[in-house]
Amino acid sequence: MSRNSKDKFALLSVFDKTGIVEFAKSLASLGYKIISTGGTARVLINNKVPIIPIEKITGNPESFDGRMKTISFKIESGILFDRKNKKHRAEASKLKIKPIDIVICNFYPFEKRRSIENIDVGGPTMVRAAAKNYKNVLVIIDPSDYKSIIDKLRNKTITEKFRKYLAAKSFAHLSLYDSQIAKYLSSEKFPHEVTIAGRKVIDLRYGENPHQKAAFYLFPKSMSTLRKLKKLSGRDLSLVNITDINAGIETVRMFDDPCSAIIKHNSPCGIALGKTPQQSLRLAIETDPQSAFGGVIVMNKTFNIKCAEVLSDFKNKRKANMDIVASPRIEKGALRVLSKIRKSIGVYQFGNLRKSSAKNFNIKWVDGGFIIQTQDLYSPQSFKSWEVVTKIKPTKKQFEQMKIAWLFITRIRSNSVIIVDKSTPMIRGVGSGQTSRIRSAKIALLQAEGFAKGAILASDSFFPFDDCVRLAAKYKIGAIIQQGGSVNDKLSIDSANKFGIPMVFTHRRAFWH
Repeated sequence: MSRNSKDKFALLSVFDKTGIVEFAKSLASLGYKIISTGGTARVLINNKVPIIPIEKITGNPESFDGRMKTISFKIESGILFDRKNKKHRAEASKLKIKPIDIVICNFYPFEKRRSIENIDVGGPTMVRAAAKNYKNVLVIIDPSDYKSIIDKLRNKTITEKFRKYLAAKSFAHLSLYDSQIAKYLSSEKFPHEVTIAGRKVIDLRYGENPHQKAAFYLFPKSMSTLRKLKKLSGRDLSLVNITDINAGIETVRMFDDPCSAIIKHNSPCGIALGKTPQQSLRLAIETDPQSAFGGVIVMNKTFNIKCAEVLSDFKNKRKANMDIVASPRIEKGALRVLSKIRKSIGVYQFGNLRKSSAKNFNIKWVDGGFIIQTQDLYSPQSFKSWEVVTKIKPTKKQFEQMKIAWLFITRIRSNSVIIVDKSTPMIRGVGSGQTSRIRSAKIALLQAEGFAKGAILASDSFFPFDDCVRLAAKYKIGAIIQQGGSVNDKLSIDSANKFGIPMVFTHRRAFWH
């Protein structure tokens, strides 16, 4: 069939009917004959768009409850033959193949309705064929592209670069679609081959540094709290802002009581619980006011006007500001106060705060690849393996503070040692990101100063020596909680007994890198 043929064909087969009638009418006005199937054909007929039923092309009716509609020699040939290849054109003419120049298709919504019957076969086949032959065929899978495509067709400004863009977009969509099916069918936790699928949420202001570009993606069907992150005022987000908000969410979501976290470089410099949101915020800032400057506040309760007043006091007394505030909800009155404190402060709300799910996985990027691991989650059962290893036992209050300390430390960058107040559920000192445990302990104890007396010292792993215990005794620490499991455990236990410090082993490490 010669390329000079006056007949131009477009194949429309979509599950998402958004804009399809207007798009089909525009194609018809440009001289395209519309080939269509099933539900799409019915919608077009009902809206007086002339169509060619697909069975007129295939020679076969839709069969097997719609499982067979578009897969046929004539359909795939009409999409795939190379119009620029003389031999292909001759074969197409001999076989009476109609050249399908445009394929508009989107798939059964497997992502929303996960079942075998929602695995699309014909649609992906046509899209794959059209994307392969992009130099001759326009492939369209996204209704948001309809208007620009019609404009380009009318103005005859369809370029090969644009065709290639649509093809790449289609193959990316195919990959995402197939990855969801593979995940649904697989019973393996770590299959031999895995695809990381993502859908772009927003372009970010920049990456880790202003000279780096970045975009934020979420997994398909993600129930992440971040999916509802909404800007109310102030600055747009950078990579560090997003990861700081995420670190804060991971921290505060562990608690039912009002909790606030001040995040700097993906790790809390302050965490506190309170009877009210404003009390938790005030205590979190009090942990380390110097580090809180320029930090990201994340809370698990509504950010109200009293919380805004806490920040106003922080600015007035210390001439200090925050970069971001994020919580489930921001009251209007609080928003007005925040805008007066600092116009550029980013104010975000994220709706209901979901608890972490064991179904979620954690991904760590390495050069040329990645590592997938299960989530480090805690439940009341997590504390049942704890063991008091010293002669003196912790008091009931100390034990409760130990539980809070251990949850806090799971969200502090390793190696870490923290000091938690003896009675208030807040951090008094943080030593994190160190290559030496004794150095982490020194930093935490130095920051805690007078609050170390009677406080809880928590270490995210075991003590390789008894030096941390001896240092804790020097600062009059009230109780110690650590992993245990070192060859030098006896030395640490003996030191704790010598100084009368109750010590508990969790028999579980709490690294977070």
